Parts: sequence; C-alpha cells; structure tokens
Amino acid sequence: MRADRTPVTYRAGGFSPRMIQALGAASFVAVIAALEAAARLGWIGPLSFPAPSAIGAALADLYRSGLLAQHLGASLRRLAVGWSAGVASGLVIGFALGVSTFARSLGLPWVAAISAIPKIALLPLFIIWFGIGEGSKYATIAFGAFFPTVINTFGGVDNIPRNLIRMGQSFNLKPLSIILAIVLPGTLPAILSAFRISASIGIILLVSAEMISAQYGIGAYIIEQQNLFQLDRLMAGVVLLMAVGLAVYGIIAVLERWLLRWR
Repeated sequence: MRADRTPVTYRAGGFSPRMIQALGAASFVAVIAALEAAARLGWIGPLSFPAPSAIGAALADLYRSGLLAQHLGASLRRLAVGWSAGVASGLVIGFALGVSTFARSLGLPWVAAISAIPKIALLPLFIIWFGIGEGSKYATIAFGAFFPTVINTFGGVDNIPRNLIRMGQSFNLKPLSIILAIVLPGTLPAILSAFRISASIGIILLVSAEMISAQYGIGAYIIEQQNLFQLDRLMAGVVLLMAVGLAVYGIIAVLERWLLRWR
C-alpha cells in the first residue's frame, strides 16, 4: 500500500504581529487629506473644526514667534521630572510589595484605596502644599505615574513562576541575585507596560495642571486659545500633544526592543 506523502501545513507559528511603519504613516496622511477636503468643500465649518492647512499655519506661526520652544520646553521638563519621580518610586514600592510579606501586608491596602482617587482632584491640595509654581505640577504628575507603576510592577513580580525562584534557591543564589537574574527580567514586560500607561496619565495630568496654573506650557497655550476662540491655534496645541505622545511611545518601543531582545 502506497503511503500518503501529502505535506502537513505547519500550524504552530503562533501570533507574531509586527508594526508596519508605512501603514501607520499612510493612515495619518489619509485622515489629514480627508479632513482638508471636507473643510475645503464646506462639509466642515471653520467654527467646528479648522482645516489641517490652517492648523499647520498656526504651528508655523507658533514656531516663528519663538513660543513653540517656550511652551513645549516647559511641558517636556515638567513631564520628565514628574514622570521620572513617579516611576522610580513606583518601581521600588512595586518590587517591595512583590517580594516582601511585611510590605505587601502594610502597603497593598493603601495602594488599593488611594489608586481609585482621581489624581486631578488632588491638584488643589498639591497647590496648597507645594505652592502654585512647579512643585505642585511635578507632584501631580508623579502621583499619577506612581500608582500604575506600582500595580503593574507588583503584578509582574507576583506572576513570576515560583519554580524559577525555587530553582535559583536550590543553586544557593542570594536573594539579590534571584531578584536581578530571575525576577527583574521576568517583570520587565509588565514594567514597560506601566511606562506606557503612566506616560499617558502623566500627559493628561500635565495638561490639566498647566490649564489651571501656568504661564507657559501646552496646556496653558490651549486654554489661552480657547478663551480667545482661536480654534486653529487650539488644535495646533492638540497636535503638539499628539506629537509628544507619539515621541514618548516611540522611545518606550525602542527601550522595549532593547531590553526584551532576549525574547
């Protein structure tokens, strides 16, 4: 009897999505072109949504006046300082909750209770504590970035397979070596996910804080143009926020490819 030699299709490739940069760029171009066409055809009124060309002209004017560097620089400085402080402290507390019974018993109820508070609601309190200057803005951003980092880091540590830790202990590794060689690499995906979440929250809180009390910053620029009812300039500020978000996402993506290259 002749054996069937029909090749079997390989079906164990798994999910391997990848980013096609050109496709993402094309989607931006398509949306901008559609909005420009709708504005020129009169389907969208200038009082509802300005044409992309008008937004581009507003951005060009902002750059030529020198205000772009002032507003963008002030916002980036606040975001960098506040986010870094929140993430750094969140990593320390998250690891402590993950590896220490005492820290988990004492700290986890507080994290669960305080993380549910809308962070922007505490901005008036931060202004009372730290003043109306930069301190209150840094504190608001740091507070918002802290809790996603704590929760994701704690969850990442808690999900490390215990067999790996027991194996390290069986080889007589010290606790610090186990944390650096086993726990930290296994927690990196959760930490990088926390970076993305906390960065988004940080940008939201940055704009909110600048709208309340700031002379320079993207949020201050947006609220100023809203009061003047300059929609093209207002949308220029929104475009700046989108650019900041894309830049932060890109930096974290590069960091992820570097730190998780072992995958």
